[in-house]
Amino acid sequence: MMKTFIKLMCSFFLFTVLNIGLFSSASAEELSAATKATLGPKSCANCHKSSIRAWKGTHHFKTFKNLPKKKEAKAIAKKMGIKRMKNKSDCLDCHFTSKPKKNKTKVVAGISCESCHGPAREWMDIHGDFGGKGVKVNDETPEHKITRYAEAEKNGMIRPSNLYNVAKNCYSCHTVPNEKLVNVGGHAAGSEFELVQWSQGEVRHNVWYDEKVNNASPTNRLRMMYIIGKALDLEYALRGLANATEDQAYFKAMVERQQKALTDLKKIADSLQTAEIKALVAAVNTADIKINNSAALTAVADKISGISQGIAKQYDGSQFAAIDTLLPAASSYKGNAFQP
Repeated sequence: MMKTFIKLMCSFFLFTVLNIGLFSSASAEELSAATKATLGPKSCANCHKSSIRAWKGTHHFKTFKNLPKKKEAKAIAKKMGIKRMKNKSDCLDCHFTSKPKKNKTKVVAGISCESCHGPAREWMDIHGDFGGKGVKVNDETPEHKITRYAEAEKNGMIRPSNLYNVAKNCYSCHTVPNEKLVNVGGHAAGSEFELVQWSQGEVRHNVWYDEKVNNASPTNRLRMMYIIGKALDLEYALRGLANATEDQAYFKAMVERQQKALTDLKKIADSLQTAEIKALVAAVNTADIKINNSAALTAVADKISGISQGIAKQYDGSQFAAIDTLLPAASSYKGNAFQP
């Protein structure tokens, strides 16, 4: 895990509390594919000590212990008929990290490494092999590194360089893709998540190459994060609208989110005059925003996804200096970044 930025959201929690109530009654066959493939943050700790230290100062880490105690969370759980938040509930996918133990699901952390980088069972050994037994990271050959990266990604690792996919994990939760959770449970319909602000604050752990500093991402990277983040916000607002079946709080919130993301993308498009970004804006013009319109709205979201992935692969941000005035100021970053 290189750590040129992250997660949010995306990244990470560890703590152990009561053993009672941490296991679901799900059989081995009912365990999700992600849960089966998850190792937990302890598997990353041996090599990524500074990243784990950074993680332990975040809300991502603390949610493991704190969320079940919160008055608001308890109220939502009660309305949803959830007796234990850590026991096979709507809370698991976005608030916790779960792994298999004795054919059952065990919650082992809050939002952690694999929440952002993907379940690691199939790629962990590849990721940690620098060229054979005894070969240290600093002795790895360039050729082996290229192969290692490619094989790890082939087996499910989401590296920080894969900006669209790692950021997608942030937006898939921060937009709260659950109509019932909002309309019935009273859960907020997403947070005011913005990729640059949230990734460069308390969750920042750019410490792999130099553990003595935790610098913000380079300007080119911030430009790309801002553009891809806005595109993902639009995409996931549309996916939320595709799931809407009632003209209630969830639908209204997703409409507002979609409109704001579109407004922000129009500002980017006006500043850059780039064909692909204009195509993002144009794609939304084909959307018929209404409830019970899943297929059509999903198709538009998929189109935006394809365009966004193309932008992330084709550009490195050096071409986009014109949007520097749109980038969030460092003073607006979410929380204080870890200082080694």
